[in-house]
Amino acid sequence: MNLQSNDFELFGLPERFAQDRAAIDARWKELQREAHPDKFAAQGHAAQRVAMQWSVRINEAYQRLKDPLKRAAYLCDLRGAPIDAENNTAMPADFLVEQMEWREALDEARSAADLDVLENQLDRARNETLQNIGQLLDERQDAAAAAQRVRALMFIERFGHDVESRVDQLGQ
Repeated sequence: MNLQSNDFELFGLPERFAQDRAAIDARWKELQREAHPDKFAAQGHAAQRVAMQWSVRINEAYQRLKDPLKRAAYLCDLRGAPIDAENNTAMPADFLVEQMEWREALDEARSAADLDVLENQLDRARNETLQNIGQLLDERQDAAAAAQRVRALMFIERFGHDVESRVDQLGQ
């Protein structure tokens, strides 16, 4: 293992968006077993510290690889198209209109049924966006376009939390 390897190299996975979550989980467990600090107890504190560094590195990679949003952002970054969401909020006009409609729907929601409709719309948008990101990264090799879709997915995820909060408010 090399600390300088990217997450895909570390996990022995192809550098693409489409991944098998079970394979990621299995490889994470395998790597954690190999690098567990207790295995190096007989070799002294220095070896245990190195093992601990490995364990942290493996966990960081696992957190990025298992989450489709984080994995997509990581791939964009690896391919020279960082997300830079703090400074780049450009979105296509149709997506901005859709955002405004969702916000209005959330503001006007008065029942769990209203929120269910909105959650279904978000689920569809999330799934379509993930599928589009996969095509852009794996088939078209267009990291810049994928980065724009990742920023859209980030909004969808944040807005989904707002909807969940509203669901909780209505339930009280």
